[in-house]
Amino acid sequence: MVVETSKNREVEKIVDKIVASGRIAALPDESLAMVELYGIDVPDYALVKTVEDAVAVSKEIGFPLVLKIASQDAQHKSDVGGVFIDLKNVEEVEMNYYKAIDNLKKNVPDAEVEGVFLQKQIPEATQLIVGGICDEQFGPAVMFGLGGVFVELYKDVSFRIAPVTEAEALEMINGIKAYPVLSGYRGARKIDIGQVAKTIISISELVTNCSIIKEVELNPLFAYEKSVKAVDARVILK
Repeated sequence: MVVETSKNREVEKIVDKIVASGRIAALPDESLAMVELYGIDVPDYALVKTVEDAVAVSKEIGFPLVLKIASQDAQHKSDVGGVFIDLKNVEEVEMNYYKAIDNLKKNVPDAEVEGVFLQKQIPEATQLIVGGICDEQFGPAVMFGLGGVFVELYKDVSFRIAPVTEAEALEMINGIKAYPVLSGYRGARKIDIGQVAKTIISISELVTNCSIIKEVELNPLFAYEKSVKAVDARVILK
């Protein structure tokens, strides 16, 4: 089902740009732009292609910053030395801009560099994952669970066929084993369950409305007591 709305048309423009470039994977700024259009909050960010632009953009976004290499050939950027956190000034941005590119070239000599991604570093929070997939057999589906390294370690996730209602999104959140921790068990910090549910609904609508999207993933989604923010997003086209 395709719902004609302005946000869908804006997503389609981004998709057209990806397809025209011969890629199936969106760059970090493209992925975040798509989920932003669906109402998901993200920290300020920019993709730059020169060190001069990196310095200029870093002043606009403000410090501290996270700097990541942007390359289709590096699925796990930290594994190739392509992630630097807590950058406090333009000198550190300039130094690590070159270091990220050099590290990628050392680890993946044939890798194509798409640019360098800069993002405002935000306070640590409970890390969640929200994903969407268009399955060949079942159609659009959505997934929720603990994010970051915990998603691979514990595999504590729940699934539903998309699109989901608010009640179904809340069932997904309640359905994981770690739910008591998310809801303040024994003094643990409660997270904003309502905003997490809205995020699940938004991702389910994105994969339902945009049939060319094969996968979308927010990991990590930082969950605070009164808000959530998607720190990283990944979109793969069919």
